[in-house]
Amino acid sequence: MDMKVLSINVGRPRPVETPRGPVLTSIWKSPVEGTVKLRRFNLEGDQQSDLRVHGGEFKAVYLYPSEHYGYWRSELPGYALQTGNFGENLTTEGMLETEVQIGDRYRIGTTVLQVTQPRMPCFKLQLRFGRADMVKRFWQSGRSGIYFSIVEEGELSARDEITPVSRVASGITVAEVVRLYRDKDPDPERIRVAIAAPLAGSWKTELRARLFGEDPELD
Repeated sequence: MDMKVLSINVGRPRPVETPRGPVLTSIWKSPVEGTVKLRRFNLEGDQQSDLRVHGGEFKAVYLYPSEHYGYWRSELPGYALQTGNFGENLTTEGMLETEVQIGDRYRIGTTVLQVTQPRMPCFKLQLRFGRADMVKRFWQSGRSGIYFSIVEEGELSARDEITPVSRVASGITVAEVVRLYRDKDPDPERIRVAIAAPLAGSWKTELRARLFGEDPELD
């Protein structure tokens, strides 16, 4: 299947009222038309709210496959899903976590992006959907989406093709990283492959803990 961008979505910080007071979040994103610049850690018009857990070098761009929207429509009947609902910058076709490996590089428009990690959902996802169980549902679904770092800045637009630049030999897919993290009895050899991959964030720390017999909280 050809890989392509269906929608580019951006958003800026906005306050949302919660029982514990207002929270600043950028998870509300909307599609934009035309060519969009990609610079440093952001798409033009996009801004992360809390750089401790979002954005930065290894979470510069977040992609969510359009193929997952059918699943969520069946899981969330009556909810009017639109592209960008999961806080993704890129809604795409043909880019699945089961096929994309950590460290793989792709060209979109004049940019080059590198796969860095899956998404670990936070409580802001439940604010976006108005459901207290949304973080758990998202995590259990295995449909994590994909984070990228920016290798080459440039411009991209909706309907751009996504072209592989390089793939990691004997690598590990984004979906398998999530499975290793979740499984009660993960394969130690596959954990070693994940640790050897250019996997960003706290994933390596947690997987090392699994490898050496500790049992980090997974829920």
